[in-house]
Amino acid sequence: MKCWKGPIPPPDIRTIEDMVPVLADPTCRETGPLYFMYRDLALTGQDRRWMEKHRIRYDITVISPRDLCGELAKTKGHYHPAAPSGLGYPEIYEVLEGSAHYLLQKKDLSDIVMVHASPGDIVVISPGYGHVTINAGQSDLVMANLVSSAFSSEYGEYERRRGGAYYELSGGNLVRNPAYQGVPGLRSINASNLQSRLPLPDRGLYELVGTDHLAFLNHPEEGNELFSLFQEA
Repeated sequence: MKCWKGPIPPPDIRTIEDMVPVLADPTCRETGPLYFMYRDLALTGQDRRWMEKHRIRYDITVISPRDLCGELAKTKGHYHPAAPSGLGYPEIYEVLEGSAHYLLQKKDLSDIVMVHASPGDIVVISPGYGHVTINAGQSDLVMANLVSSAFSSEYGEYERRRGGAYYELSGGNLVRNPAYQGVPGLRSINASNLQSRLPLPDRGLYELVGTDHLAFLNHPEEGNELFSLFQEA
């Protein structure tokens, strides 16, 4: 990966066959790898020790621009459990290459939002929101994330409801998932419009490793200023 200069472990691979439970077309018979997850990356031993001490993980995901039987390529979707404070663990993303749509939905379905993001944009997954990442372009989508290493993601609700509240089809149209009843309309956010307001240094995501700006990943009660930008935009 040209966006990463450090050691590269073997990726976890999500195949199209793995994705069938969350696709708009449950009869889809496409096959092959869809996206690659390079987990727990570190440039140096010092960075590795800092991340282990602070229970933070840096990952890079590469999503191919595949057609999923009429649906744009996407991740499976998941929620995060609650941290000790009672708030859900958050997550923070940076688009490195390509075009991304982040479909965020509050667990109680009171808010559903599509975040449009381009290279260099930072996107925050607030406590209580599940998320699906969609490759909205014609080339690989490459994105990085920082997240607490103290929990495992929860996929069950997305599998039970056959994906998120909306599907984005190959032509760009959005259709509601019939497994969700009475969901609100979809809000839309352009992440580029929020970057200057982020209470974070203007630098790449990995450059936050080793700083005191990431405490909110394990203590979400400390991230309200950051979360409010994506909840109120």
